[in-house]
Amino acid sequence: MPVRIVQSPQNARLKELRRALAKPGGGGGLIGIEGPKLVKEALRAGLRIECVFAARGAEKLLEPLGLQAETEILLAPRRLLDAALTTETPQPVAALVRAPQWTWAHVLSAHQSGPALVVVLAAVQDPGNLGTILRSSEAFGASGIVSLPGTVSAWNPKAVRASAGSVFRVPVIAADERKCFGELREAGVKVLATTVSKAELALDFDMTGPTALLIGNEGNGVPDGLAARADARITISCPGPVESLNAAVAASVLLYEASMQRSALAGGPYARRGARR
Repeated sequence: MPVRIVQSPQNARLKELRRALAKPGGGGGLIGIEGPKLVKEALRAGLRIECVFAARGAEKLLEPLGLQAETEILLAPRRLLDAALTTETPQPVAALVRAPQWTWAHVLSAHQSGPALVVVLAAVQDPGNLGTILRSSEAFGASGIVSLPGTVSAWNPKAVRASAGSVFRVPVIAADERKCFGELREAGVKVLATTVSKAELALDFDMTGPTALLIGNEGNGVPDGLAARADARITISCPGPVESLNAAVAASVLLYEASMQRSALAGGPYARRGARR
């Protein structure tokens, strides 16, 4: 592996890292990630690591990662690397990674847990929420995520960290409302909008077929105009004195419900609970 020493903040690769972290998704297909754990997750997902940065004296952290032979390694003074990173307490390892190229075919493909299970995000703005949704999507067998306009980038550094590596494996694509509903309808996917009012209980709906869960903005939920295009409006029963759930929590609960239904249908460990629509 080629190793170079970096001494200047004007180094071209360091500039690329700063841009990739500051403007996620806008770096010509390169994304910036921080920490050896995320580098290892990217490698596990089969992504191409263009360049790895390590603080001088932290080279030993690279040894267990299993870097590809062609990966460029840059060693820099700790202060120089820290200045390029975004976390309050930067780790001594970072990388530039070639982003996966996801398509609608990936998002709508059948998964090992059953037919397509898609999460559609309507202006979800908190990167921590998006990262959690990515992690839950992988945990409960979602086939992919569609980000509508106003949704934070999945490559936002906070979203990447919150996903714990799921962002490298769960297909995520951006689309406008027209394209999104057109693709879902053509694929025979039933769209369920999460709302608080004028909705029926989520557990009463059959999610064993191709299903999309429409999750709204943290403050305003799913806009009425968008909810009107869905096949149904669903809500999560909350016996406590809470009006609504956090976007990531709501998505996770619904993904778990869908996973449980599909497992039961396939003869898994979960008992069926009552009649479903």
